[in-house]
Amino acid sequence: MLSFRSLRLFPAGLLLAACSGGSGTEKAVGVALPPKVPTSASATQLTLVATSDTIWNGVAVADDGRTFVLFPHNEGDPGTRIGELKDGKVTPWPNRTWNNWKKPGDPAKLAFVRANSLRFGPDGYLWIVDTGTPKSDAPPVKDGPKLLAFDISTSQLVKSIDLYKFTKRKSFVDDLRFHGDQIYVTDAGEPGLIVLSQKTGQGRRLLDDDSTTTARRPMLGERKIMLKPNGDKVALHADQMEVSPDGKLYYFQTAAGPMYRVETRYLDDPNISSADLGKKVTYFFNSPTCGGTAIDADGNLYVCDANEKRILKVTPAGQSSVLVQDPRLIWADALWIDHAGALWIPVPQMNRTAGFQRGLETVKFPVELLKMELGLKPLRD
Repeated sequence: MLSFRSLRLFPAGLLLAACSGGSGTEKAVGVALPPKVPTSASATQLTLVATSDTIWNGVAVADDGRTFVLFPHNEGDPGTRIGELKDGKVTPWPNRTWNNWKKPGDPAKLAFVRANSLRFGPDGYLWIVDTGTPKSDAPPVKDGPKLLAFDISTSQLVKSIDLYKFTKRKSFVDDLRFHGDQIYVTDAGEPGLIVLSQKTGQGRRLLDDDSTTTARRPMLGERKIMLKPNGDKVALHADQMEVSPDGKLYYFQTAAGPMYRVETRYLDDPNISSADLGKKVTYFFNSPTCGGTAIDADGNLYVCDANEKRILKVTPAGQSSVLVQDPRLIWADALWIDHAGALWIPVPQMNRTAGFQRGLETVKFPVELLKMELGLKPLRD
């Protein structure tokens, strides 16, 4: 439950605004949606990299061009969680054993239970977030929630950080970012942030049930409110995040926005309380329902807009513009900027899955992996 101490001051109407632009015209009894925006001219820069008959929602590209993709299997279906993409085909990575976990009771320490994020860290290793949850809304299993770092040259696990001690019954550890020795992890199931040391694995939860980490407005995909099979509104708490190129600012938001930021020096302070940290957090941008983000070396944020099938470019000053809008961008998800400055865009159509559409699946397979050659300056965590 939210307390008065956790509330923030932000523009009028922000709590109900569900689309970028924050008109504030939405009412508690319904959501007023903006007129359709035409396809942008920049959509001609979108190129198709690969397709899949299984939903993927993440991609990470090594400096040598090796490409890794992630399959979330939200409803607990068996199959590859992490794969390497070669010539349009996916091979389970680092091997089939890691991708062979099936049900609660199976050993989880050296297996992907339900991977949800992957990215290359500043150490060059491929880091993977395992939620440890067998399926949507299921509690994490023992040894399930963890951070795993692999050396892709040897396909060997080199680091493992247990997150089980930081989780709660409804936890869904979601994503990670780096700042020096610190690793930041969002919990989209039990609102909060996990801050821990990469060297020691020690850490703590912060901003639990705070207004900035708790979902407070409906998630919208293609102008429809997203609903669980039982009719409840979908709510994903602390989700997307980025660290500024100079390492001074931490941006974060729930899946439906808005986006906040706080100086990393406060987040990294082992003596700061959640209440005091909350006082340092400021409103940044009225972001829409978002599948994923990225940040470049100039500090520009790239924010996916699941409602309007577009990607927004947001400057460090909080000014936004449409980078690209296209009918193919059906829930663009976790973005990646490669060493050559291309923006990679997995398009899983997540809002059309049964778990987000009252039990009715309308995904049109295959799902796609797109790319834009933009000449961006990639950020190296």
